[in-house]
Parts: sequence; C-alpha cells; structure tokens
Amino acid sequence: MRRTETPEGRSVRLLRVGEQVRHVLSELLQRGEVHDDVLQSHLVSITEVRMSPDLRHATVFVKPLLGQDEDAVLKALRQNTAFLQREVARRVRMKYAAKLKFVADESFDEGTHIDRLLRSEKVAQDLNQE
Repeated sequence: MRRTETPEGRSVRLLRVGEQVRHVLSELLQRGEVHDDVLQSHLVSITEVRMSPDLRHATVFVKPLLGQDEDAVLKALRQNTAFLQREVARRVRMKYAAKLKFVADESFDEGTHIDRLLRSEKVAQDLNQE
C-alpha cells in the first residue's frame, strides 16, 4: 500500500490541487484579469489554498501587500467569486468546480507577534541566563 499522506495528514492530491488553484488565482490577479478597481489597484498574495477532502470547497488565504485595505480587498474578492470560480474550473481539470471561500491570512501577523515577544526584554532576560 502506497503512502500518499504528508506528515500533517493531508493527502498529496489535496496539496497538489490546492497549489494548482493557488497558481491560477495568483495569475488572474497578477494579470489584472479581474475587472475590479480595488483588485487592480492592490497587489494581493494568495498565500495558500486548502482543499476539502472531496475537492468541492477551497479556502483561499489572501494577504494584500503590506496588509493595506485588507477588508476592501476581501470584499472585492468575494464580489468576484463567481468569475474566479469559473476561471479556476476552466483552468484546473476537476470533476466539480470548487466553491471558493476567501479569508485573510493571519499567519504573518502571528509570526510578527511571536517575533516581537521573543525580542522583548523579559524574554531576552530569560534567554541570556542560560
């Protein structure tokens, strides 16, 4: 029996399809193919796409450059979901068109917060004692 799971427990197929969807969405936004003023005036990173096990739902994690106007960018993406879903369905060969759900990627904010904590005087004091 072949093992097709990553250490995190997600199958290689889910990761591969998620990466294909991420690539298509990134390309659409980069080329300005979405006719929306907000999306055309902001650089948006698609940081990750997580597919549901049945490949019918995709959670798309996004981050505008420098975190600017995050709410406006999310609203614009959600207003253009139908167009984006059609394009993804056309470019990624799947049995069903995945429903896209756009959410803000908080991992950068968490990383910055952890970094700030590690650099704080209180933590530095503990580290220096070792």
